[in-house]
Amino acid sequence: MLKISNLTASYGLSQVLFGVDLEIGAGEVVGLLGRNGMGKTSTIMSTMGLIQASGIIEFNGKPLHKLAAYKIPQAGIGLVPEGRHIFPNLTVKENLVATATNRRHADSPWNLARVLDLFPRLGERLGNYGNQLSGGEQQMLAIARALMTNPQLLILDEATEGLAPLIRLEIWRCLDELKKLGQSILVVDKNLSHLIKIADRHYVLEKGRVVWTGSSSELGSDTAVQRQYLGV
Repeated sequence: MLKISNLTASYGLSQVLFGVDLEIGAGEVVGLLGRNGMGKTSTIMSTMGLIQASGIIEFNGKPLHKLAAYKIPQAGIGLVPEGRHIFPNLTVKENLVATATNRRHADSPWNLARVLDLFPRLGERLGNYGNQLSGGEQQMLAIARALMTNPQLLILDEATEGLAPLIRLEIWRCLDELKKLGQSILVVDKNLSHLIKIADRHYVLEKGRVVWTGSSSELGSDTAVQRQYLGV
């Protein structure tokens, strides 16, 4: 579904990615791992056309790297960015319906009723403005908003960062449910124990390069990789 080859990226004169290769198949959940500042968000931003990058990025066999940034979500990629970036002056309902679409004409599309079934708490807060929500509720809203675009690929950058433990569990429950539904997902998170349970494969970044890739079972048993590249 998504194939990234020899991706390099820079912020001005500072190069941050050095030949990243990454693939995600239909229905796969893939983890993108590494310590802070190693290039995870830069890889996502490059994929979404939001920073200066070169290389080949293909989605369903079609080049994304030649598209304007606004056309990449239209191609079928939904982004839950680090920091959530919901609309603070819109209500929960307005946030959800503002960008809702079903360009792929899915038979059972994500709609308001369906995302509220996934996140019942949002149903209790439909009339509240975005800036009246807790951090966990804002993350639920960001995920639900992305789902309302009915993406083929859902990307989550720092899925549970800064959230209370119970809210984290709710987010992991959501991602597990999405996996069961066959949703393709690329997820960045530091909670390795939960990520290993739902992800099929992982890529580990170190200083803008992929230094390890393998399955969840391989990563779970490779304590050396965990210590070298993921430990604090």
